[in-house]
Amino acid sequence: MAFVAGTELIFSVNKFILGDNLEILKTFPDECIDLIYLDPPFFSNRNYGVIWGDAGEIQSFQDRWSGGMDHYIGWLYERVEQMHRVLKNTGSIYLHCDWHADAYIRVHILDKLFGMKYFRNDIDWCYNVGGKSKQNFARKKDTIFWYSKSNIWTFNAGDIGIKRDTGTKSLGGKIDVDENGRPYQDKIVKATGKIYRYYLDEDKIPEDWWTDINSIQSGLKERIGYPTQKPEALLERIIKASSNKGDVVLDPFVGGGTTIAVA
Repeated sequence: MAFVAGTELIFSVNKFILGDNLEILKTFPDECIDLIYLDPPFFSNRNYGVIWGDAGEIQSFQDRWSGGMDHYIGWLYERVEQMHRVLKNTGSIYLHCDWHADAYIRVHILDKLFGMKYFRNDIDWCYNVGGKSKQNFARKKDTIFWYSKSNIWTFNAGDIGIKRDTGTKSLGGKIDVDENGRPYQDKIVKATGKIYRYYLDEDKIPEDWWTDINSIQSGLKERIGYPTQKPEALLERIIKASSNKGDVVLDPFVGGGTTIAVA
């Protein structure tokens, strides 16, 4: 599946397309997309099912690869290759994956197609809901690789600010108030004695580990029942950071439709 959202009429936008995304991508012109977010199968070797109230919709999708990792990487590579072609020179791609294949995806797909010099961030999306193993540390993070296509890219830092933590979780130290009544904390570099002042009423750019956006828990209104649904807040941060009003956003896998809702 593919979804394209935007206002530029280079081709049909605001369109939901059902089909093999490889064949669909081949019909797109070169450099027509500003931002791509993809949440492909993770090489989990699981079957995912969901019941929408229709017995015909019980089986949602399979994430099984009889040919192993090589088969999976080959399948994904030719799709990302087309994404690289349709992405504008100033565009960005965010590829969402997890521990099953993240290292292989970066080395054998993204570094080869986009180049290591255009690697922007390896984002850890951390969450704490769901089952936990008693045999190893709980796997409670996904990886989101962000690459640009060139050395020019969009990053709207002012649109994605988050509140600063206080206490030991962030800066530490005493909270003071300046002459204008603004609360702040000072961080002193012991080696140099230099003081950095952080005002607590100013947002900061998120780090590359996102703990403030949790996965979708059962009972939340946002939850639609899709087994690998991603929260709207996650896509909102990505879309605000790396696209501008009127840009064309592509989600070549769609899944539960989070990108559609946010874009």
